Amino acid sequence: MRHSAAHVMAAAVCRLYDGVKLDIGPATSDGFYYDFDLSHRLSPEDFPAIEAEMAKIVAEKEPFEPLEMSREEAEQWLQERNQTFKIERLAAIPEGETITFYKCGDFMDLCRGPHVETTGDVRAFKLTSVAGSYFHGIETNPMLQRVYGIAAESPKAIRAIIKQIEEAAKRDHRKLGKELDLFSSSEDVGPGLTHWHAKGSRIRSAIEDFWRREHYRGGYELVYTPHIGRSILWERSGHLEFYGENMYAPMDVDGNDYYVKPMNCPFHIQIYKTQKRSYRELPMRMAELGTVYRYEKSGVLHGLLRVRGFTQDDAHIFCTSEQMKDEVAYTVRFALRILGAFGFKDVSAYLATRPAKAVGEEARWTAATESLEEALKAEGIDYETDEGGGAFYGPKIDLKIKDAIGREWQLSTIQFDFNLPERFDLTFVGDDGAEHRPYMVHRALLGSLERFFGILVEHYGGAFPLWLAPEQVRVIPLTEKEIDYARKVHAALREADFRVSLDEKSERMGAKIRRAQNQKIPYMVIVGPKEMEEGTVAVRHRKEGDQGAVSLEDLIAKLTEECKVKG
Repeated sequence: MRHSAAHVMAAAVCRLYDGVKLDIGPATSDGFYYDFDLSHRLSPEDFPAIEAEMAKIVAEKEPFEPLEMSREEAEQWLQERNQTFKIERLAAIPEGETITFYKCGDFMDLCRGPHVETTGDVRAFKLTSVAGSYFHGIETNPMLQRVYGIAAESPKAIRAIIKQIEEAAKRDHRKLGKELDLFSSSEDVGPGLTHWHAKGSRIRSAIEDFWRREHYRGGYELVYTPHIGRSILWERSGHLEFYGENMYAPMDVDGNDYYVKPMNCPFHIQIYKTQKRSYRELPMRMAELGTVYRYEKSGVLHGLLRVRGFTQDDAHIFCTSEQMKDEVAYTVRFALRILGAFGFKDVSAYLATRPAKAVGEEARWTAATESLEEALKAEGIDYETDEGGGAFYGPKIDLKIKDAIGREWQLSTIQFDFNLPERFDLTFVGDDGAEHRPYMVHRALLGSLERFFGILVEHYGGAFPLWLAPEQVRVIPLTEKEIDYARKVHAALREADFRVSLDEKSERMGAKIRRAQNQKIPYMVIVGPKEMEEGTVAVRHRKEGDQGAVSLEDLIAKLTEECKVKG
């Protein structure tokens, strides 16, 4: 229905404006978009007219009729209508694949489908925004106008989606990142490269400290690897051949080409290969917070969610065939525990299986896929299976979480790899004294710290739980007379390892409290003459308000216990 709504919108635009050239109009998770080239500059002011024309087309209940054409017929039909973008899309359709158009009323579009039966089955819709979009996402290509919309089963469902969109706008990590002074980027440095400000760095440090502690507890060994490597490494791994367009240009070092790393896996493999490995050393769980650099087109960069330099919470597991199922099950449980600690309890999964073209023995693929599926079932995780949708080098699980306003994000990946162990000739000595090929699993839990941080900002709306908050406590003296006592309170809290600040500004108490509330600080500690005399502090919570007066020791004990609560 969402895809059909895109066609209805395109039909409406073609009715209203002359000389419209069409590109693509796919469905999205809760709606659709369509890319147009036309002389009129579309804006939200045009949406009511377009929606009214869409409503007419829906009321006409025109059937969606598929029509097959030969490549020559399709090209001629498109050329007669000067649909240059569609002609390029037609050329990209593989030889032998059926070429179909879908017709509804006086509108016809090159499209694979499927569609609902008639335009009348497009129940409810609303246009939401318009943005620029380069053809094929390439900056040197023409800029098209992309109109976004939402579609649902009923007007009530549309209202719920709109409410979510409005809430998402309030939580936009780019907006909150600026307001809360968390991060920025600079055109002088380059787009897609993040500057972590002091407050953002405090949160990142809390995430990293937790991540390291849990990995050590979970039997992982943490490693550090270089940021660059010789071309010979990337040739052997296959990255230059298959991933070269996403890598930055090489630099010459002593007559050798070096590349900044787009991935950490070849480096972890080098560590594995420094010794002859025995089955007694396996499973080997190797993890790294490794910063990588990948070229992304400027048009797809988006705050922290799509960047060019980012730190992966990367891990690679090397194990025997006998250990594989237990390792996968353990990895899924580990991932759920880590995600749960950040407040993500609603988890689903996507299981991708062997494609037609694949490397590795079929028996190993079958065993690996079964281990992934059994782990999901054992943990009671809802999942969808994409038959044949795996990478050529192994099956995988993608774990998806829902945030506080119901949006789904793909975070963790557990990916088997039958390619790199072959390319680098990885072996271990089994209990039979012979050499065997280990199973290798790529594993990321948070994906990247940058993207995860952006999701986390939006999930909490910037109001982080105490253990993550960049500023956990603000000490506020009532008047100048209490400043010395306030400084002692501030020093005691800092000595207890809390992230604490002291507001010594000569302002009214109400202004100081409002500022702390706007900065989403969990606790305000207010000291007046009574607190100074009694050696106590008055506590105020950002959501619950006044908490009464307590001793400093009791406050520290309370905050310490609250910091232990995660999830």
